[in-house]
Formats: sequence, C-alpha cells, structure tokens
Amino acid sequence: MYHKWLDNWDEQRAQRGDEVKKTAEFELDAKVAFPRAGETSSLADFCELAGEAVDDSTFFDDPSSSISGFEIFNGWIKFPSRISTEIEENNLVWAKVTESGSFDHALVVFHHWNASKRNRQIASFFSKRGITVVEIAMPYHFERSRPGSNHADYILSSNLGRTMQSMRQAVLDGRRLIGWLKSEGYGDVSVLGMSLGSWVAGLVAAHEPSVKKASLFLTAGSLADMVWTGRATQKIRQSLEPEIDLPTLRSAWGPLNLENYVDRLARPDLDLHAVLAKRDTVVLPNISKPFIDKLLEAGAKPSLSELNCGHYSLALPPHILVAGWGLKRLLKRPRL
Repeated sequence: MYHKWLDNWDEQRAQRGDEVKKTAEFELDAKVAFPRAGETSSLADFCELAGEAVDDSTFFDDPSSSISGFEIFNGWIKFPSRISTEIEENNLVWAKVTESGSFDHALVVFHHWNASKRNRQIASFFSKRGITVVEIAMPYHFERSRPGSNHADYILSSNLGRTMQSMRQAVLDGRRLIGWLKSEGYGDVSVLGMSLGSWVAGLVAAHEPSVKKASLFLTAGSLADMVWTGRATQKIRQSLEPEIDLPTLRSAWGPLNLENYVDRLARPDLDLHAVLAKRDTVVLPNISKPFIDKLLEAGAKPSLSELNCGHYSLALPPHILVAGWGLKRLLKRPRL
C-alpha cells in the first residue's frame, strides 16, 4: 500500500511538471555546440564532431586560467560565465554560499532540472558541521532564467547543439567556481549533483583533478537514454523521435555520457558516492546500473545506496535521511 502511494505521489509530481513543457522543433545547432564546427548541416557530421569531442581531453577545459571577475556580497558569489549565449541573464553565474566558519572543506551543489529553490536543509546541515556549502545556479535556472520562460527548456531540449553548449557551460562554470574556491584557500572541494545536476557534477569530477569527493544522486551514464526513456522528458522525446533514433542520439550527445569518462572517475584519489531509486521513472534503474557496473569494471569503488522510492519521493523521509547519511559519511571520510 505504501509503495503504491509513493508511485502515485511521484506520478502526480511528474504530471505537474508536464503542464509547462511543450514539444519543440528539432535543431542541430552544431556551431553552438562546437564553435569551430563551421556550417555543419548533417546529423552525421554532428555525430562525428561529438566523437572528436569525446576523444578531446580539453573539451571541458577552460582555455583561460584567469579567475578574475568574481564578486562576493551578503552570502552570494557572482562571476561571468566563460561561454556567452544570446540570453544575457544566463551569462552571469550566481552561487549561494552558506559559510561554515572554516576553510577546510567546501561542497559545491548542482541542483536538479527545473529546480525552483535552493536546498536550504543541505546547506544548513553541512555548514553546521564545518563544511561550507556553495549552491551554484546551472544555466537557465534561478537568477540565470530566460525572461518569459516557465521552465529551464534551454538547458535540455530537442536542440542538440544548445543542449551540448548548456551542459558544457555548466561544467566550465563549476570548474571555474572550484578554481576560485581553491584560490581563496579552501582545502578540500567536493561536489554533489542531483538528477540532471549529477551529470554536471560527474563531468566536473571527471575533468577537475582538485575534486576529491563526488556524490551523484539519481544518476546514470547516458544522458540520451535518460531523455529517451524518462518520465520527465517525454516532450523532448516526442520532439526528437521524428528526426533521430536513440543510437544516433547517443552518438550526438556522447560528450555528455558519463560512461565515456569512467576511467577518469575511477582515478585512485576520487571518492565516489551514488544514490539510486529502485522505483525511479525519470532516471530508470536499467540505465543507472550499467553505469555503476562500468565504474566497478574500471576499478572505482563507489559507495552505493539503492533506495526503494521514486525519483521525486527521494525527497521524502526516510529516503532522504538515508541518502543524506551516505553523503555525510562520504564527506567525513579521510581522503583516499
């Protein structure tokens, strides 16, 4: 009875999210994804460029090492993004800081898709335990929202190139923030990502050697598979399906697939934690488990929590308490 209620609760949340989502035109926008792409007009060319990006170890690197332009005021940090988009608001990155009074450890939090508020409970809990919490706004969310939009449709959509650009922007913003935190004297920097934010946190952890601990809530490897099979992204699939099949979408979004970076995530000095939901209809267990298996095959030793709840109901007790306890153990463990 309880699990039936839980499933209904999750479905109601999904239906409320559907109310603001619409189908849209399929677009390549290769030049947006790959600035040196030229006039790429075919899906095959886009996939070839994506394959080159997967093999390019610098694709998620910031070409500039400068950490100038940061402003700090009243518990906020803001700084210009390295990627400039047509939405002016999106080009300025905001992060909420909950100080701990210590420079020993900072936790950078990447929220879920269409988040409407930051996570005060996480910030309060860990700041009281000596960990400064920095909650970054991902592209097209919070202070970076596109004027007139009713959800963050530009970060994840049927526009292949803009989705690539937005996710790459999120990674570069996260890495730049981490570089600034290190320059300010923070000893350890960890990352936490939730749902779509787990892809960003995973990509950051894979490419940023100063990250020593990463916690991924409701994660998987292939972003393409999540969009194709997930309950929350049905409108995007409906927009994609007349123009592209799933294997091709996997190729097109290859640079966003965490499975392509398992060797980086399995490096000896990175401590991993993952939370999966057995009843998840947004990030299905059958796409999460292959990612965990690939991590194990690569030599990673992630601490794993598999909870008998859904995607949205992870936020309910006792599930969120179990997930939070696992995160606490990760952050308090001595470094590898």
